[in-house]
Amino acid sequence: MSLSLLLVMGRATSFTIPDSLANGTEGRSQISSSEGNSIPTAVAIAPENSIQQGRDAYQNGRFAQAVEAWEQAAIAYQEQGNDVQQALASSYLALAHQQLGAWAEAQAAIATSMALLQNQQISSNPQHRLILAQAWNTQGSLQFAQGQIEDALTSWQRATTLYAAANDSQRYIGSLINQAQAQQSLGLYLQARRTLSEVERSLQQQPDSELKAIGLQTLAEILRTVGDLDQARQQLEQSLAIAEQLNLPPLQSTALLSLGNIAQAQEELAAALTFYQRAATPSAPALTRVQAQLNQLHLLITTEQWSQAQALLPNIETQLDALSPSRDTIYARINAAQQVVAIAQREQPDATTLYSKAAQILVIAIQHAKQLNDSRAEAYALGQLGHVYETTRQWQEAQTLTEQALLMAQSVNAADVAYQWQWQLGRLLKAQQQPSEALKAYRAAFDTLQSIRRDLIATSSDLQFSFRDSVEPVYRELVDLLLQRSPNSQQEPTQANLQEARQVIESLQLAELDNFFRAACLDGQRVAIDQIDQTDTAVIYPIVLSDRLEVLLSLPQQPIRQYTASVSQAEIEQAVAQLQQQLARPLTSQQGQQLGQRLYDWLIRPLETELATHASKTLVFVLDGALRNIPMATLYDGDRYLIEQYSLALAPGLQLLNPQPLSQNQLEVLAAGLTQERSGFSALVNVENELNEIKAKLPSQILLNEAFTSSALQTQIDALPFPIVHLATHGQFSSKADETFILAWDRPINVNELSSLLRNSDDTRSNPIELLVLSACETAAGDTRATLGLAGIAVQAGARSTLASLWVLNDESAARFISQFYQELADTTVSKAEALQRAQLALLRDPNYRHPIYWAPYVLIGNWL
Repeated sequence: MSLSLLLVMGRATSFTIPDSLANGTEGRSQISSSEGNSIPTAVAIAPENSIQQGRDAYQNGRFAQAVEAWEQAAIAYQEQGNDVQQALASSYLALAHQQLGAWAEAQAAIATSMALLQNQQISSNPQHRLILAQAWNTQGSLQFAQGQIEDALTSWQRATTLYAAANDSQRYIGSLINQAQAQQSLGLYLQARRTLSEVERSLQQQPDSELKAIGLQTLAEILRTVGDLDQARQQLEQSLAIAEQLNLPPLQSTALLSLGNIAQAQEELAAALTFYQRAATPSAPALTRVQAQLNQLHLLITTEQWSQAQALLPNIETQLDALSPSRDTIYARINAAQQVVAIAQREQPDATTLYSKAAQILVIAIQHAKQLNDSRAEAYALGQLGHVYETTRQWQEAQTLTEQALLMAQSVNAADVAYQWQWQLGRLLKAQQQPSEALKAYRAAFDTLQSIRRDLIATSSDLQFSFRDSVEPVYRELVDLLLQRSPNSQQEPTQANLQEARQVIESLQLAELDNFFRAACLDGQRVAIDQIDQTDTAVIYPIVLSDRLEVLLSLPQQPIRQYTASVSQAEIEQAVAQLQQQLARPLTSQQGQQLGQRLYDWLIRPLETELATHASKTLVFVLDGALRNIPMATLYDGDRYLIEQYSLALAPGLQLLNPQPLSQNQLEVLAAGLTQERSGFSALVNVENELNEIKAKLPSQILLNEAFTSSALQTQIDALPFPIVHLATHGQFSSKADETFILAWDRPINVNELSSLLRNSDDTRSNPIELLVLSACETAAGDTRATLGLAGIAVQAGARSTLASLWVLNDESAARFISQFYQELADTTVSKAEALQRAQLALLRDPNYRHPIYWAPYVLIGNWL
């Protein structure tokens, strides 16, 4: 495809790289003084004025200018011998260097600041204490950005103490919010919850004011980041009310913009559109107005309202042109260009014009980044321009731009930008039939993603960032390349490639859980599945790719086997959805068996000979994609269900938490449940019978109804090291952490809190929970990735094994199943997987319960021994 493009240079040219953009970091032009943004250097400026100029530049996204101003201030204060003010300037300077990716300079600046302050009598001067607090705050910011989360938390705690001593309530609240972010990243969810509660209490004690409205919006943003959208909405609504009461239009607009983002995250698209329209009023700050309109445009494209989207574009372009250069306005331009490309990809008649428009917007963004000496923003804009060329299949031009963008991103250590251009380079090389070079680029993107797991947590809260669109494809496309047969010789992938593909899928599943929790998952003492000495166990890894299903089989002491089914992702998802529907219908099973047989043919039949040869008794599945939504027990070979041939288990990844056989000598159960209606959920009339059956089989502590509160559960778990925790109550597994919970008498306990509650006993017990049973829970209706919540609970709870139900049965069959399971579990000769199999078969062989709806929902996750 050939395009013609009129670039901003005022001349017609082919769609190639303008000379002014081709030289990378060379030839940068500075902003002239006529633009009103430069910092004079010929005339001496009082250092306090330089400090203020730096603040203004920093707040407006002109970080290189902030560096220049604060360097001048630091030098001036040094010449005056004013160590304290020099320390303040150096602290600010560290933040500006951090924004520009100049980590060595940032570290040197904060080290200078801390050294100067150590020489002062800080305790005797309140102003000095505030400057020291600022330095600790900056130190924490640098540490957090570099993944030193525990150190960052310590630094922010010190800052909080100093702000409290100085009675600086606003900065005290800000440092508490920083602490909560670090606690969340460390998986300390209960601590983060308590810290955010303290933030809320402190804010509520403040009189209604502009500062309070700002504080509430800041609190709402961190709540949104950690996934607590309902609480975030409440804080924003209060901030909006204050802003309206005090007639503060700018704060009204920012609150409305954030409310729109939350409504969109909660899939309330009509409400989100209304919020964005209200935010984009003439009284709103220019940048906020543009951002609101860009989010409107994104929604219109999402809902395929193409004519309305095109009508909104000219207004956005006009407003973008009126904005002064800053990082935020550069990113707004990149956002606008992305939306224009999305419209053009609908193959409308004016697609060529739209691609040219997107390129023009990006060229201006690149020029502004050069003016600001902002290499990070320039790298992002250059790569996006490369993507426009990629979209129009102009491979060489796209590759040149992408390589420039990648080098620039790497030069400022912008890994979250660099991985996108490594991925883009891989796509471009693959399109140009260079598979070996493409594989190198994809591996580089994968390695970069692995290094920034924590960074992605914060990034993924952004409206324009989608884990499924921006991260997951990198893993899947790498696996696709690794598992491809040589097109000429049909040569099979090497064992090294098979093992690498398996590891990449494992990393994807961990990254999904990180994104689910908004925190890097806690790492325990883990052992690779295929290192467990179980000669009768086979591990099966189905990998769903767009055009085929790859199945990897791992047998003890054997090379990995690869099997390929020529079935598309869409076909697999359709078959899974149909089987789910049939499993919910108790009056017929024939059609469900036919669907189960179809899946059996894809997943198991090619493996039958190998499984029989090695006398496999237990199958462990590391499931992928839509396959996670159905119980493997319902796969059908035409005569028998899979559960009739093998004991089954699921693993959320390739590694388990220090797997060991269940100790039979000290099996005690902490069992809690509800029989009465609570919080809008129906009564579970058979739960009391279920708990009594458990008590009849094993020594048990029972918490029923009013006794089953969140605090009582915590107390019991902390008091005694119960190997088994059994929760017979309503619960839901969802792809969203804030919608994954179990119900106690007093309130729902969400997945993050439950994980912390169960893990809190780790300090007082020598072993983790052996088995967590979640009875009467279910996957969220209509959520195609709901089992992500189930895997999340299994991983974060710290239990070696989790037994859960995928749907609720208000039926005596559930109590009967649980009774049979614990009876089998008490047998010292069986594993957990075998106990589950026997309990399921007991129902399957009962004429009253032969349908899978009764016995199939129970799945064992984790250690099957």
